[in-house]
Amino acid sequence: MLQSKKDEDMKNGNTTGVAQFILVGFSGSRQWQVCILVVIFIVYMITILTNILIIAVIKNAPSLHKPMYLFIGTFSFLEICYPTTTVPKCLSNLLTKNKSISFPGCIAQNYFHFSMGATENFLLVTMAFDRYVAICNPLHYSTIMNHTRCAQLALGCWVGGFLFPVVILIQISKLHFCGPNIINHYYCDVAPLVALSCSGSYTVEMTFFILASIVILGSLPVVIISYACIMLTIIQMSSTKGKMKAFSTCASHLTVITIFYGTTIFMFVKPTGRSSLNINKVVSVFPSMVTPLLNPIIYTLRNKEIVDTLRRGTHNLFR
Repeated sequence: MLQSKKDEDMKNGNTTGVAQFILVGFSGSRQWQVCILVVIFIVYMITILTNILIIAVIKNAPSLHKPMYLFIGTFSFLEICYPTTTVPKCLSNLLTKNKSISFPGCIAQNYFHFSMGATENFLLVTMAFDRYVAICNPLHYSTIMNHTRCAQLALGCWVGGFLFPVVILIQISKLHFCGPNIINHYYCDVAPLVALSCSGSYTVEMTFFILASIVILGSLPVVIISYACIMLTIIQMSSTKGKMKAFSTCASHLTVITIFYGTTIFMFVKPTGRSSLNINKVVSVFPSMVTPLLNPIIYTLRNKEIVDTLRRGTHNLFR
């Protein structure tokens, strides 16, 4: 029925663009929505404050001015930006009855969310390669991963992340939306957005599928191979204590990587399925909100140098 109405609108030339969209968000009773609001707000604030603390510690501690910590600081900054593209609007929608978002705002949110996701994929690859060189080729680490090259790699992750979604941004901005304007999500994701288009969206869906596949499936094998080589090197270690510590660190890294890639593959590496929009809405919480909270804990608070720096800073502050 909806598709026939869209076809009729196109046939009659009724392609007047909508001025705004309505984000459905999380359905349920008011009490349930308040609970969701509180949980998301707490998770978001902990994520922001933790990542700001990590950036401040790395910036102010000369002992942490090393290539590895450049990536960690960049990663923390990304984990501030990534949830900020969606969470504040989600909280606003839960707090008020106004769930609207303008058409330009929706397109911008879609672009920046995709950009941050792509940047995270590239940065995870870079950090996995950095750990591979540090553990599997330690004698040449300072030569291979010098400050200049690390800065170039970090910048490349951001540039690549922001360039990849440009094609999708242009294609979506050219779509016609003549109603309805209700998006079944808490942010302007590609799938529910193009589902509302009353013009042909097949090209957009396939382009997004191809780009997402390149970003995600192109990054994942490099991460897997890097950690596989790291594991083989760890197995050959003579120290049992060092071996257990290294395994523990790698296992925690792989846990977060599994959550991030598992959810993003489920959401994006498939042709857009309109019947799975409700499932995608729930699953999208993990890469957008959960992993930005877990990443600083896994990648930094388990790092001895950062923990020692935090301990010394706290001691000096309260002595």
